[in-house]
Amino acid sequence: MAARTVVSHTWMHRFVKIRTAVSHSLTHLFIIALGLVMLYPVVWMVISSFKPNNMIFSDPGLIPKAVTIENYISGWKGYAGTTFGRFFANSLVLCIVAIVGNLISCSMAAYAFARLKFAGRDFWFAVMLVTLMLPAQVTLVPRYILFNTFGWVGTYLPLLVPRFMAVDAFFIFLLVQFIRSLPKELDEAAIIDGCGKWGVFFRIILPLASPALVTTALFTFLWTWDDFFNHLLYLTTPETFTVSRALRTFVGDAGAVSNWGGALAMAALSMVPTFILFFALQKYFVQGISTTGIKG
Repeated sequence: MAARTVVSHTWMHRFVKIRTAVSHSLTHLFIIALGLVMLYPVVWMVISSFKPNNMIFSDPGLIPKAVTIENYISGWKGYAGTTFGRFFANSLVLCIVAIVGNLISCSMAAYAFARLKFAGRDFWFAVMLVTLMLPAQVTLVPRYILFNTFGWVGTYLPLLVPRFMAVDAFFIFLLVQFIRSLPKELDEAAIIDGCGKWGVFFRIILPLASPALVTTALFTFLWTWDDFFNHLLYLTTPETFTVSRALRTFVGDAGAVSNWGGALAMAALSMVPTFILFFALQKYFVQGISTTGIKG
């Protein structure tokens, strides 16, 4: 009887292990299949950028019958005498300044909400959170009228000045959550050693909040680099165009694209900086997200 019980438990244990292994295998296969489906358009775009212009749609497979780099040469020539090198430089400068603005303003606002005590702190923090639920279309027209009154339309000012005024509530909330997770005893020890509020901010908070700051910088870069609508709205001359705005120049007035090869080639190149930045900072990005309580 005891032997039968042991055998029964052994088979039951094996059955559970087999069922778990099959379940995990099916889950992994599903995730891999879903990933391949999501990557297919990107892979097709990159491969098609090396096909002759007249074979992009006549030969839609992933294995090209002919390979050429003419699309990259024609696409790099740009628009209205301005090369895509200038567009890339414009985008990089815009992203760098936007990152600096968000890191300075959002970190200071988050430090105030997380550590300082002032009248109406909870109320203003709630107001800030409400702005997260406010659709961008609601403020679109008032912002344009305001910036047009200032004479900023056609320049980078509408895209950069708000970054230095802590208007990105998401980043403030992310940094607040991270700063609140830091022990307050560190602040008290620094104050005992003679640090003031600014000393605590620069010597304690900022070094310890580096994962959240890197996450903020990465998101700012991605959202600024990929932003199309605001760049289309405020940038009016080819000399100021960014990559996302310049890609629109491949589309004619009737909505037709005359140079599909050049459009796909420049679109493929536009992904390179984001891939490099994300994979270079992936460790800090995951750490910043996982330690702020904002999990997908």
